[in-house]
Amino acid sequence: MINFLKIFGKRIKKNANYKRYKNKPKNAVFMSATSNKVLVLNADYRAYTVCSLYKAFILVYLQKAEVITAQAGRAIRTVDKSYVAPSIIRLNKYVNLPYKGVMLSRQNIFKRDNYTCVYCGSREDLTLDHVIPRSRGGTSSWTNLVTACRRCNAKKGDFTPEEANMKMAYAPYKPSFIMFLRECAGNIDESWHPYLHFH
Repeated sequence: MINFLKIFGKRIKKNANYKRYKNKPKNAVFMSATSNKVLVLNADYRAYTVCSLYKAFILVYLQKAEVITAQAGRAIRTVDKSYVAPSIIRLNKYVNLPYKGVMLSRQNIFKRDNYTCVYCGSREDLTLDHVIPRSRGGTSSWTNLVTACRRCNAKKGDFTPEEANMKMAYAPYKPSFIMFLRECAGNIDESWHPYLHFH
C-alpha cells in the first residue's frame, strides 16, 4: 500500500546497513517467520499502513522504525544472527498523510468485497459491475461499484439488481482508512486490535 523506498528515497540507499543488507540471502533471513504482514504505525502511534515482513525488517534494520510488538515465539534468522519477527512497528519520524482516504480502484473494490461476487458468492472470473448502469446515469463510485462474476454481470446487463431480480449480499459502501486496513489485512494478530479500533 505504501512505497517506503519512495518515502525515504536516497536516505535508505545511502545507508551503510542497506548495502550490507542487500547482499543477504532473502530466503535465509525470512525462513523462520510465519506471518508475512506487519502493522506500521506512524510516529504518533496511529495506524499508517500494512506492509510485508520484508519491508518491515528493512525499516527496523536501517533504524527507520522500532519494533512495538514481536510475533510470539518467532524469529528472523541469518547464518550468524537472530532478530525478532515484528508484528507491529512504529516509524521513528512522522510521515504526513495529507489524505487518509482509500483510493477508488478495481483492486480496492475487490478487496472491500473480499474477492467475492456480491450476487452469487463466486470467487472466479471476477469483474466490476455498476449497480445503476452507466447507460442510465450510474457513476463510478464506491457506492455504485461492486465485485461481480462475469456470469452475473452479463445476466444483470443494463438493469438494476431489483429489475433483474438479483439480490446483493450487502449494499456497496466507501470504507474508512482504518476499516480498509482491517479488511485488507485479513486474519490479524490480536495485538493489532487497539490500533485498528476493535471493540
